Amino acid sequence: MSDPEQSVSQPAPKFPARGDLIQLGRGLLMGGADIIPGVSGGTVALILGIYQRLITAISHCDARLFQLLLHRKWSEAARHLDLRFVIPLGVGILTGVVSLASLMHYLLDYHLQLTLSLFFGLILASSFLVAQMVHRWTFPNVIALLASLAGVYILVGEHSVKPPEGNLYVFLCGMIAICAMILPGISGALILVLLGKYHDITGLLKTIPKELLKGHIDWSGLLTVFVFVLGCLLGLILFSKVLRWLLHNYHTMTMAVLCGLMIGSLRRIWPFKIDVTPYTSDQTPEMVPFKHRIYENIWPTAFDGMFWASLALILGAAFLVWGLDCLSKKYAMHDTTDL
Repeated sequence: MSDPEQSVSQPAPKFPARGDLIQLGRGLLMGGADIIPGVSGGTVALILGIYQRLITAISHCDARLFQLLLHRKWSEAARHLDLRFVIPLGVGILTGVVSLASLMHYLLDYHLQLTLSLFFGLILASSFLVAQMVHRWTFPNVIALLASLAGVYILVGEHSVKPPEGNLYVFLCGMIAICAMILPGISGALILVLLGKYHDITGLLKTIPKELLKGHIDWSGLLTVFVFVLGCLLGLILFSKVLRWLLHNYHTMTMAVLCGLMIGSLRRIWPFKIDVTPYTSDQTPEMVPFKHRIYENIWPTAFDGMFWASLALILGAAFLVWGLDCLSKKYAMHDTTDL
C-alpha cells in the first residue's frame, strides 16, 4: 500500500517538466507582447489565465520572504514566491523580449511609417479597452482623463525636451516601464517610447547578443542593460504594491488616467511624418541613427499604396486587440477589479 501512496505524493518527473515548458511558453508570449508598444503583457496574462497568480507572486516579494531567506528556510521561501511558476515564466519573458528586440529595431530604422501604423492601431484600440474598464464616467474621472491626455500630448510633442542621458535615467525608466507589465491595456514598451528610451534599449538587446557570439564584450552596453534590469526589479517590487492598492481603492480613476495617457501618446507614434533633421551636405538619413532624427507630424497628402498599407495595418492591429480582448473575456473571466 505504501507504493501507491508514494506515487500519488511524488509524481513522475515528466509532469513538472511539462508544466515548466507550459510556463516557458506563456512567458514567451508575454515577452513578445511587452516588446511591442501597445500590446500589454498584462492582457496576455489575462488571456492565458495566469494574471491573478502573477500578481500574487509579485506581491510576495515582502517582509515574510526576506524573513524566510534570513532564516535559510529555502523551500518555504520558494513556495512563498511560487518559484516553480516564476522562474520558467521569467525565462520565457526574457527570451521573448530579446528575440523580438532586433526585429523591432530594424523595423523602426527602415520601415518607420508602416511600423508606427501598427503601433498606432494597437494603442488606439487598447485605449478603448482601458476605457471600458472605467465603470462610471463621473466628472472627476473625465477630468483625470483629460488632464493625463493633455499632459502626455504636450510631453511627447515633436519639440519636447530631449530625454536625459546616463544610467540613473535608464534605471528610472526601468522602474516605471515594468509597472505596465501588470496592467492590462498598457505596455512597458509604450512607456519606454514616451520616455525616449525604447530605441536605445531595443538597440542594446539587438547588438549585445551578436557581439557576444563574436567574442566581443560591450561593457558599457552590458552596464546599461544591467542598470535597466535592476530598475525593473525594484519597480516591480515597489510599484506593484502601489498599483495594486490604486486598482483596489481607486480603480475607475486609475483606469481613466491610463486611458488619457494612451490617447495622448498617439501624437508620438502618428505614422505620417516628414523628416526635418538638419543633415550636413555629406550625410544621408541612413547615416544618422533613428534616435537622433527629427520628425514632424503631417496629414497624409498622397493616397498611394503606402497610405493604404498604413491604413490596413492600423485597422488590422485594432482588430487584433479586439480579438485579444474577446479571448480574455471568454477564457480569463476576471479583470483588474479582482485585485
